[in-house]
Amino acid sequence: MMNLIEALQKKKKEILDTWVERTLDSYTSSGFFKRSKDQFANPVGANIREGLSRLYDLLLAKAGQEEMTQPLDQVIRIRAVQEFTPAQAVAPILELKWVVKQVLSADDKARPLLAELDSFDCDVDRAALAAFDIYVTCREQLYKNRINELKSGRSILTDSGCPSALLRQDQEDIAKLH
Repeated sequence: MMNLIEALQKKKKEILDTWVERTLDSYTSSGFFKRSKDQFANPVGANIREGLSRLYDLLLAKAGQEEMTQPLDQVIRIRAVQEFTPAQAVAPILELKWVVKQVLSADDKARPLLAELDSFDCDVDRAALAAFDIYVTCREQLYKNRINELKSGRSILTDSGCPSALLRQDQEDIAKLH
C-alpha cells in the first residue's frame, strides 16, 4: 500500500491542474489566463502555474517556510496589486487542501489516506499564513510608493487624465448647460 506522499506524487498532475484552474477562476479574465500558456503573453497565468507547482513540490518535500517564500511571493505579489481582499488573495493556498481531498477521495486506493492528511493540512495552513505576511508586505510597499508619488507631485502626472480629453469633457459639460 502506498503512503500519503507517494499518493500525492502520483496524483500531482491532477491536483495541480485542478488547483491552478480554481486559482485562475478567481480572476475576471480567467478564460485567457487558463488558455494561454505563453509566459510573455500571459505572465499572470504562467507565474501562478509555476509558483503553485513549486509550492506543491516543497510541501511534499516538507520544506521549511523560508524555502516556500519565493513561490508564495510569485503567486501572492500578483494578487496583492489587484482588487483582491486579503482573504481572496490568500485563499488559493488554502484551496489546496480541498483539491487534495477531492482527488484522493475519488481514488479507491488513495481514499484510506485521507485520515493521514492532518500533517499536510497543517503545512498548507503555515504556507497560507506566510502568504498573508507576503500580501501585507506587498500592500505596504504599494501604499509607501503611493505616498511618495503624492509627496513628489508625480501623482499629478499619473492620476490626471489626458489634457485634451479633459478639455473636451469640460467643453461637453459646458455645452450641456446651455
